[in-house]
Amino acid sequence: MPKNVLITGATSGIGEATARAFAKEGENLILTGRRVERLQALKEELQATYPDQKVWTFALDVTDMDMVKDVCQAILKSVGQVHVLVNNAGLALGLTAYQDYEEWDLLTMIDTNVKGLMMVTRQILPSMVAANEGHIINMGSTAGIYAYAGAAV
Repeated sequence: MPKNVLITGATSGIGEATARAFAKEGENLILTGRRVERLQALKEELQATYPDQKVWTFALDVTDMDMVKDVCQAILKSVGQVHVLVNNAGLALGLTAYQDYEEWDLLTMIDTNVKGLMMVTRQILPSMVAANEGHIINMGSTAGIYAYAGAAV
């Protein structure tokens, strides 16, 4: 029986590759991201390649807390149980000395990479606990382990 896999930031890079990997394994996909056209194109491609699998798309900006709540509720209502949550949405801005960072860049990185991950998890986790099943995969940058010049957050 296929599992329902929710992936944030599925429109490019690691998120898109993760979607392809789970699709290849036969799982159903719940793809989210800010770029609706890219979500739709990926959905169409995956459905053409794997016609027996379900693919849902939801526009989602993880920095918009009201949107996170609304979209996660819509996912749980329309799709049902989320078996795997892949928190992949993330970004890096600025890449300059900390004292030269724009405040907006710092706040956007915190809102996306930290608060967004936490809020999506907070919305999905209760259903996993109630079902006594689920996996949460939090993607992160190597910058969280290895410091380098210009990476203040």
